[in-house]
Amino acid sequence: MDWFDDETFWRELYPYMFPPERFAVAGEQADQLIALTKCTAGAALDLCCGPGRHAIALAQRGFAVTGVDRTACLLDRARERAALQGAAIEWVLEDMRRFCRPEAFDLVCNLFTSFGYFDNRADDLQVLRNLHASLKDSGVLVMEMIGKERLARVWQSAICTEHPDGSMLIQRPKVVKDWCRIQNEWTIIRGGRAQTFCFEHAIYSGCELRDLLLASGFSEVQLFGSLLGAPYDLEANRLVAVARKTRR
Repeated sequence: MDWFDDETFWRELYPYMFPPERFAVAGEQADQLIALTKCTAGAALDLCCGPGRHAIALAQRGFAVTGVDRTACLLDRARERAALQGAAIEWVLEDMRRFCRPEAFDLVCNLFTSFGYFDNRADDLQVLRNLHASLKDSGVLVMEMIGKERLARVWQSAICTEHPDGSMLIQRPKVVKDWCRIQNEWTIIRGGRAQTFCFEHAIYSGCELRDLLLASGFSEVQLFGSLLGAPYDLEANRLVAVARKTRR
C-alpha cells in the first residue's frame, strides 16, 4: 500500500497537519488566490481538498465548488464542516490521476503541497494534463507548495514541535533521488507511546514546475513566492504557480 492510501496515516496525523489555525486562515487564503488570479466567480475545483478548508471558503464566496480527494476519512471531515457552515459543495472520492471533467471549471486550485505523491513523474504530468483539460478556455490553475529552493535554504535535519495537548511531533526529512524527492519520517510521542509514519513526495524548483505546466498544455505560467503575489526570489516562503489555459 502506498502511504497516501493508508487512512490510518491521515487519521493519526490529522491534528498535526490540520490544526485549528490552518482552518482559521483558509478564508484569507481564498481571498488572496482570488485576487492573484482575478477569477472572482464561476465553477471551482479544489483538487486534493482534504478536509475542505479552501473548498468551503470558495463556496462561501459564491463559487460552485467541487472538492476531490482520494481519502474517504478526509472527505467525511469536509462534509461535516461544510454542513455546519451551510456550504453546498460537490465532494468526489477519486485519485487525482483519474479525475478529469472536460471544460468544466473556471478556477482550479491545488494547495498545501498536495502534488508529487507518485514515484513516476509521468503521473504528475498526467495530473496536470487532466487539470488543463478540465479548465474552460481562459481558466486558471493555482498551485501552492514548498519549493526546492526554499527547502535547500532553510533545511533542518530534525524538527521537534510540542503541541498544546502535550504530544510531541519529531520530523526527520531526508533528500533522496538526486534532489528529486524528499522522504519524511514523522514520529508522534504522546501518552508515553511513540508512533512513526513515513511518507515521500517529489520536490520541484520553480523552473521545473513551470516546465511541467507548459508541457501539460498551459500557455502562460507565472511564479510567485506567496499567495499575496510576492516575487519568487530568495525571500520566497512558498512556490506558487498561476497557469492559464488559452485557446490555441
